[in-house]
Amino acid sequence: MPENKFPTEIVDIPSKGYFYPEKSPLSSGKVELKYMTAKDEDILTSQNLIAKGVVLDVLLNNIIVTPGIKVSDLLIGDKNALLIAARVLAYGKEYEFEVSSPVTGESTTHTLDLTVLKDVELDFSKFTKGLNEFDFTLPTTDRVIKYKLLTSGDIDSIERHAKSLSKLSNINKTLTTRLKSMILEVDGNDEKQYISNFVDNEFFAVDSLSFREHLSNSTPDIDLEISIEVDGEEVEITVPMTVAFFWPSS
Repeated sequence: MPENKFPTEIVDIPSKGYFYPEKSPLSSGKVELKYMTAKDEDILTSQNLIAKGVVLDVLLNNIIVTPGIKVSDLLIGDKNALLIAARVLAYGKEYEFEVSSPVTGESTTHTLDLTVLKDVELDFSKFTKGLNEFDFTLPTTDRVIKYKLLTSGDIDSIERHAKSLSKLSNINKTLTTRLKSMILEVDGNDEKQYISNFVDNEFFAVDSLSFREHLSNSTPDIDLEISIEVDGEEVEITVPMTVAFFWPSS
C-alpha cells in the first residue's frame, strides 16, 4: 500500500535552534508540520487524553514530520509557536475569544489574526549557539546564577514533582520547584542540595522577581502581549489560550 502523503508547512521556531545541541534536528530552527486531518481531531476530542493533560502533546507528536523530534525536547516558547502554527493550519488564522470591556465591564468577543503574532525580539549575537546555559547577576545580592531554559519535558516533570510536594505540605510549590530545575549553579556551585537551599532560604523575593522579569524579556517565545481596542479604549492583554483555541465552535 502506498504511503499517504500529507501537505506540510515548514515553521520557524522562536529560538532559531540556537539552544539545542548541534546534533539535534531542532538546531536547524525549523520544524515541518503536517496539516491536521479528521483523524487528528480524534486526538483533540479524546476525553482520556484531555483528563491526563497530555492531549496537545500527543497532537504535536502526531503532526510533527521532521524525524527525531519529540515534544518533550522542545523549549516552551518553541512549543507555543508550533501550537499556534498547528491551529492556523487546521482551522485558519482567525481566533475568537472573550475580553472584558473597560467601559461597561461586560464581556465582548474579539477576533485576532494569529498570523500577526511575532516572536519575542532577542539579540542572538549575545548567545553561544548550541548552549542552553545563561548567567544572571541578582541585583540585590550580586550573586550569580547559571540557568537553563526549560523544555516541555522539564515542565511535565516539575508539575508532577510540585504536585507531590503540595500534597505533603498543602502549599503550592510550583515556583520553587521550577527555580530549582532551571538553576544549574549558584556562585559556581552546582551541587543540587546547595541550589535547593539557596532557593528555599537565600533567594530573596525581590531578586526572584527580577529574575522572572529577566526571563520574560530574554526567553525565545511568541509574544502574546497585544493591544486591542474595546469600546473605543486601548486594552493591553495576553492572548488567552482558551478551550476555543483548538476546539472552535463547529
